[in-house]
Amino acid sequence: MPHSTYLPERMGSATISPDGCFEAGSYQEITLTYTAGYFGIDDTGSIKVVHRFASDMGRPQFDDPKAPNFTTVEASNGAVLHVEYDPKRNIRPWDKTLYIKVVRGFLREGDRITVRFGDRRHGSPGIRVQTFCESTFEFRVLVDAIATYDYVELPEQPVIAIVPGPPVQYQTVVPSARCLGQPFRLCVKGVDRWGNPSNLCNEVFRLRANLNVQGLEQPIHLKPGEFSKIVPNLKVPETGVLTINLIDSSGNVASRSNPCKIAENAKLLPFWGDLHGQSEETIGTNSAREFYEFARDQAFLDICVHQGNDFQITTPFWEHLNELSAEFTENDRFITFPGWEWSGNTGLGGDRNVLLMKEGRPIHRSSHALVDDLSDVDSDANSASDLFEVLKDEDCVVFAHIGGRYADIKMAHDRRIERSVEVHSAWGTFEWLIEDALEQGYRVGIVSNSDGHKGRPGASHPGATKFGAYGGLTCILASEFTRSGIMDALRKRHHYGTTGNRIILDTRAIFDCKSDLYADNPDMGGTRISRTKSAMMGDIVRSSVDYVNFKIDVHAPSPIERIDIRNGTETLEVFRPYTENELGKRIRVLWEGSEYRGRGRETVWDGFAELIGNEFESLTAINRYNLDKKFEQTTPSCVEWTALTTGGFGGFDAVLRDSHCGQLKIVTQLVRESIPIEQIGRDELIFANGGIDRRIRVFRLPDINPNYQVCLDREIKLHTDRDNALYVRITLEDGHVAWASPIYVFH
Repeated sequence: MPHSTYLPERMGSATISPDGCFEAGSYQEITLTYTAGYFGIDDTGSIKVVHRFASDMGRPQFDDPKAPNFTTVEASNGAVLHVEYDPKRNIRPWDKTLYIKVVRGFLREGDRITVRFGDRRHGSPGIRVQTFCESTFEFRVLVDAIATYDYVELPEQPVIAIVPGPPVQYQTVVPSARCLGQPFRLCVKGVDRWGNPSNLCNEVFRLRANLNVQGLEQPIHLKPGEFSKIVPNLKVPETGVLTINLIDSSGNVASRSNPCKIAENAKLLPFWGDLHGQSEETIGTNSAREFYEFARDQAFLDICVHQGNDFQITTPFWEHLNELSAEFTENDRFITFPGWEWSGNTGLGGDRNVLLMKEGRPIHRSSHALVDDLSDVDSDANSASDLFEVLKDEDCVVFAHIGGRYADIKMAHDRRIERSVEVHSAWGTFEWLIEDALEQGYRVGIVSNSDGHKGRPGASHPGATKFGAYGGLTCILASEFTRSGIMDALRKRHHYGTTGNRIILDTRAIFDCKSDLYADNPDMGGTRISRTKSAMMGDIVRSSVDYVNFKIDVHAPSPIERIDIRNGTETLEVFRPYTENELGKRIRVLWEGSEYRGRGRETVWDGFAELIGNEFESLTAINRYNLDKKFEQTTPSCVEWTALTTGGFGGFDAVLRDSHCGQLKIVTQLVRESIPIEQIGRDELIFANGGIDRRIRVFRLPDINPNYQVCLDREIKLHTDRDNALYVRITLEDGHVAWASPIYVFH
């Protein structure tokens, strides 16, 4: 146990008022009353009221009675209390701490400490409760009755339920590809303002498809109490790219589905997964069982993997995770893998993710930091090099990722099992990780996942605290929808990553003559070779040609803003699907980047933009997931915001009254610029300020961009002295991004 177990029944009790259910992200006044037990609390003794690391409940403040989150603390006997809030004052995952110390006086049995979170008596709107759902949100109380700073947890803890709010938007999900006549399903859900699937929907929809869809039920009714509506056994008897619009009772398009490519036949089909997330047994929210249920039934994933911090995974929990992965794996419906997040210190290699092919295998932790049972401590792998050594004969794959710690793949990498790097998660966007790999000559693929802690794998809205981005998804191109089929695709790097949307992305290298396609990395020796004139993302090919034809095929759920075509760390071309003549009155302002690679990567972009000699006709925020952050038009010519980035980007689109008149003034702590409107064109203006790609970009867009599909052919000259890692980065107008795994071509 992390705390003392001395006589908890004599340490008092705690209650919550009101109790029951509270809407996620709503403002409330919640009173916690601690009643002292037999020992009371001695002079300089204290209590802690703690919440999980993952919680984004409003931070209690004690200075402004009229502002949100105002919190008061009183002792019934008049004892003087010292009160602090510290997000790291207790043992993880219960580290967010309201610390209350008796500094003059003491408490006897029956005396009370009353904590009013969101005290409304002086005008505060209340405290904003957590923005994501949890059936058992605890106000965990720890007591140091004898003033030894050795705390005892109360035997019964106050609990409330956080539930979804009403829907503010609807989402429609279909597979990304099917063969002619192959059945599929349509999934519809509503989500509240914080991204939680809502069971408060009550709407009748019609469905409008651009292709002939057999079995399309009309209409569909999403009823109160339902989190989703699934229409099964749909078929399309013609080839093309299918989209389905959800039409509400007013005749408006409530949502547009992701595209689904219907082909005559296909050797590989795309399956969507979130390969990285945690539950409450480690540092996340809700149980591991609920984790998989959400992924399958509310995020509509095909693949999901629980990846708890290994130094919190006890042996019983490891056994339970293995039982769950076996239970939830069902061929052609839902695939999981047993695995863990190897959470080594940065100086020992940093974070990795381990996906095992089968259950019943040992876990090799980075440490036993929060595991009291040391009977298997000898099985630990304390460094990344140790991890690769103990896994060398294991049927598994590993990928490097960035969380609190970052993976130092320059320090440690094993080409046998570390097949990919994670360039995006809810922590942010980290393209420097694939650049590190390419600089070292590694042949790895690209994945994106959530690393979610909020119980929403596959639909991982970041909420309102440390997470700076929407959680990613990985699209795996597999020959069969089984564990072995998915594992084979992961080993071959046949996948691409996105920041959370479902885009269709295909890249191909076409050769003038037959070339050697390797079944695995030839650096390992003994790999099979076949002859080919074509290679897909993730493939490794040896060819004698000087040029390849690089084909890019994109079908997106929102308009395409740009495509970056890359060979390794070199950007060969930035393609935009519109010309200068198509530009209009719309300009885009983006802030992006991070401070550095470690935990303190957040970059603050609070500021404003002002038009001089012009006005804003309309403003639309981009990637504004944290609704606590301000984005407000204060005058016809001024917009103010509070924002931060952790490697990705945010910003806004502005439609101007006059397309070329006046100046745009941008003021932030990091960048201050005044830009003539007439100088803002198709090519971006970049204003950099150190860090990792820390900058503001400004450019112009068409008033309406109709380009949801782009097909490109590019002749690329190959380097003869090193790998040619050919891949693309797709940026969409809605703020989402996708990365193809590279095709590796060498002489």
